[in-house]
Amino acid sequence: MRLFRRTGLAVLCGLTAALLTGCPDKTPQAPLDGGVTGTSVTPDAAPATVAFTLQYQAPDAGLALIPLAMEEKPLVEQTSDLELRSTLPLKNYRVRLMDEADRAMISDDSVTEADTGLVYRIHLPQPLKTGYSYTLVVDAQTGTAFQDSLGRDVEDLRAAFQIAGDKEKPKPPPPPAKKKRK
Repeated sequence: MRLFRRTGLAVLCGLTAALLTGCPDKTPQAPLDGGVTGTSVTPDAAPATVAFTLQYQAPDAGLALIPLAMEEKPLVEQTSDLELRSTLPLKNYRVRLMDEADRAMISDDSVTEADTGLVYRIHLPQPLKTGYSYTLVVDAQTGTAFQDSLGRDVEDLRAAFQIAGDKEKPKPPPPPAKKKRK
């Protein structure tokens, strides 16, 4: 599992960068104090596009990385705490965790925004059910697109994963109450 956590981050960064590449904006630097004008930013030095990582709180009290944007659903341990991170701050976004029926899960969410990115924490009242699939969705709150802090449109993210273990069977409904005769 530790090998997966270490190599998963490298794979995640590579896949995310490949999927989210775009033409970076060229912005000239402001004049320096001595009145000398700086050179314009080259494409190699321009900020990268936004990348996402998702971690969960494992039962052994360690953080584990969930690889995003993969074709296969990663298998993760049962958890009730997820943490989504972005490499740049975001504008006009919403984050939802969806169940197999594509319904939003009830959760207690908190967000921390900084110049270096976003940390979005999802705390569920019950651990995710074993054997079930879930999808983390990041999309626009209003309109058709959300943006990073540089004003560039960011593609919607739909990252599916499955909870390890056998599928929990739903509890049978209680037997119908018998009607009493008068």
